[in-house]
Amino acid sequence: MNAMTTEGLETKFTRFDDALSVGEGLAIRGYASRFGAADQSGDIVTAGAYAASLAAMSRTGRRVKMLWQHNPVEPIGVWEEVREDETGLFVSGRLLPEVARGREASALIAAGAIDGLSIGYRTVKSGKDDRGRRLLSELDLWEVSLVTFPMLPTARVGAKAETPGPVARELAALIDDATREMAGR
Repeated sequence: MNAMTTEGLETKFTRFDDALSVGEGLAIRGYASRFGAADQSGDIVTAGAYAASLAAMSRTGRRVKMLWQHNPVEPIGVWEEVREDETGLFVSGRLLPEVARGREASALIAAGAIDGLSIGYRTVKSGKDDRGRRLLSELDLWEVSLVTFPMLPTARVGAKAETPGPVARELAALIDDATREMAGR
């Protein structure tokens, strides 16, 4: 699978790593990008590639969006922490149980049916290495999506989602009841 481009916006996929968890409150975390690893199209993101974009977002109060399968009309949660570390781009946030797709995403992750994250970005600076692979050194990050098919297949899920606690189950039941009631009107 190659990187997709829509009006200059590119996407890269990775799988959740062993830091993935979804539990009470539908919290989710993992690496959306790993430095130095060639993806299936041969692109390599270098350390520091997100620094300028994250700094600009911080200055303006903007946030990286959490989307379902890169669909801009399907936000499913919020990323509360997005940062670079020595491994790559770490994200931590929560799925929103008030959003039907957020509840579905939680169930799919828990079942192991979805195990990928993907970044949506514009390339600001890139070069080539001696093997002709694109080295992405500065990216304008727009969003991180939960996806079915990631580009970095070697990063696997190591921890399954936790079973939602009683508060989350009760909240989900109330939302389902309210949805059915509203549909009957």
